Amino acid sequence: MPTASTSSFLDIPRHLLDVYGSGIVVCARPAVEIGDPAGTHRLSRDVLSARPIAIAAGAPVICSAGGTDPTLLAAMREGGLPVGTDLREFRSEAEYIARVREAVAEGLRISMEYPQGSALLTGFGSIKSAQLVGHLNNKAGISTLVDPRFRARRTIVSLGELAAATPQEKSWVLKAATDHAHGASLDVYLHQAGEPIVLPAFTDRLVEFVIEDYLRIRRNWGIQLSIAPDATARLFAVTEQRINRNGLYTGGRFGLVDEPPAELLAECVAVAQRAADAGYRGLCSLDCVQTIDGRLALLDLNFRITSGSIPLLALRSVRPDALDAPAESTTLVVDAPLEDLLTALRPALDAGGVIVTAGHTTSRTDNPDRSSTVQLLVLGDDPNDVTSRRIDLETRFAA
Repeated sequence: MPTASTSSFLDIPRHLLDVYGSGIVVCARPAVEIGDPAGTHRLSRDVLSARPIAIAAGAPVICSAGGTDPTLLAAMREGGLPVGTDLREFRSEAEYIARVREAVAEGLRISMEYPQGSALLTGFGSIKSAQLVGHLNNKAGISTLVDPRFRARRTIVSLGELAAATPQEKSWVLKAATDHAHGASLDVYLHQAGEPIVLPAFTDRLVEFVIEDYLRIRRNWGIQLSIAPDATARLFAVTEQRINRNGLYTGGRFGLVDEPPAELLAECVAVAQRAADAGYRGLCSLDCVQTIDGRLALLDLNFRITSGSIPLLALRSVRPDALDAPAESTTLVVDAPLEDLLTALRPALDAGGVIVTAGHTTSRTDNPDRSSTVQLLVLGDDPNDVTSRRIDLETRFAA
């Protein structure tokens, strides 16, 4: 039977003010990679900037105007979420820079969920430096934070060594090794023995990479923690992760899940505390697995607001007395107006058991590409019913 620590649920923050305190503006937009044009990965970066809106409450958020559509905000409020009341929206790259500089001029300290360029933020007060955020999220940095007992076997290779380290006849995992912003463009690449190799775009811009063992995974968890202004790392929930065959996160399972062994949870808290001691404040999600032969490993450290943490804060507002009940998250992306997507979702929203936790439309920005995104949380009492309804939504709106 699934088990979970009830005491963990009690520490789930209600909103971003609980995480950061007052006087902090949240900026969850990745910077452009060095040498890339300003519009690179524009959609992904804008969507990420808008994710914190639903759980911001009174915390200021620098966010794409694509996430502040009035109909979208109304849908999130109807779901009972603490939607942000101080949304500092931008529609262009120039407006984004202006919003950041305005916040600095007001004397606000900025929580960078991704490292920002020094030219933009020189001399500002931050609750965590760009160097620290970059280091903690660098996929090559696990060796400096994680006990050797919980590391997958991995090697750091240079660009010149990459071809020899990635043979077609063996299975392996390729990850970017960089302190620069990732999450919008730098993904994990999984290769199974014998399949054709099509190296991802990040191999064209980086000079160092992580080659990791290809593990046969039985359980895949997201360990959710927060580090408040008191510099103490706190475990507040364990989630399960849905990962596709390419190694990409597609959604999470929340509530009563099969909890990892105590020694793995203890190491996760210790990792977060090491980051806290180095100066990190905010949310983090640590990706952990158990292999089919029983090995335990921390695969990725995500020191930022994630798709795993936002639904948990939402649940704290929506059903605080039933945090162990099942829920699953999913993302819908369509080439249609956001209003049309929300209208199509209206019967499911009105029926209950589905809430909107984030969204974005490019029509409210100067991005010429047209796309609408909605992130949903499917709730219920029966885990099989929750899964069935989540799959039904994904099938109905499949691209």
